[in-house]
Amino acid sequence: MNLYAKFLLLCGISVAFVAVRWSAPSFNEESLKGARVLVTGASTGIGEQLAYHYARLGAQLVITARRGNVLEQVVSKCLEMGAQRALFIPADMAKPSDADHVVQYAIEQLGGLDYLVLNHIGPSPYRMWDGNVEHTRWLLEVNFLSYAEMTQKALPTLEKSKGSIVVVSSLLGKICGPFALPYATTKFAVNGFFGGLQHELAMQKSNVSITICTLGLIDTDSAMEKIKGYINMTAYPAHEAAWHIIEAGASRQPEAFYPWYTFYACLFRDWFPYLRDQTIQNSYTYNPQVYKEPVTGS
Repeated sequence: MNLYAKFLLLCGISVAFVAVRWSAPSFNEESLKGARVLVTGASTGIGEQLAYHYARLGAQLVITARRGNVLEQVVSKCLEMGAQRALFIPADMAKPSDADHVVQYAIEQLGGLDYLVLNHIGPSPYRMWDGNVEHTRWLLEVNFLSYAEMTQKALPTLEKSKGSIVVVSSLLGKICGPFALPYATTKFAVNGFFGGLQHELAMQKSNVSITICTLGLIDTDSAMEKIKGYINMTAYPAHEAAWHIIEAGASRQPEAFYPWYTFYACLFRDWFPYLRDQTIQNSYTYNPQVYKEPVTGS
């Protein structure tokens, strides 16, 4: 296929995407009143905003992250905003037993689950890969294997409630880029696992839906600090990202993209590989003398 034909096809699919989004299932806010929701990574950033949106909609919430003192403050605010119930449980997602326990706690406290919202990630440096395989292994446990652990624990109760699993992923799990190799590895794993699980649940005629949310750059404090000096691009609001995630999960969409450019970037990825790679590499600031990192095995 020549370049012109690819361009025309891209335009056609873009129009189709807009049409599908326009006709997507409508989001009924009332449907979330009293919904039993577990949100992970809810002490800051997108997860915190997810908790606040669910609270305004009158949901019953269990939130989790590592820092109990911060979670306590978020829970207090959720109750002020209108949550029917709001509870927290501190957990370290590097420990499989913690991931399992969080789901069990939510089921026991709420009497079941309607939404499992998987949002947590572990800290990872933003730099050239330094050869540290052990960090990648640890991050896979936090960012991916704990998602799988919580999913298998929650599936039986979600099947009964005709519930949903909402997975927060990243454009870096769709398109390879520099400086975040361990993180991107975990997000590719998340997309592969839950994309495959969507097929399996559909083939089994399951009541459970899975929504995979692909996010671009969001203005969380941690993201802004990491990219400083590396890349200059617009970051989109965490509260808007959170709302799009909730809307997609509530309307049981299989995939969601925020902001708008993430969808087109995924199309661009496979059809224009040379332009893709040049765009990616030229989007970053990298001076080997300034950012030189020793490569060490582990």
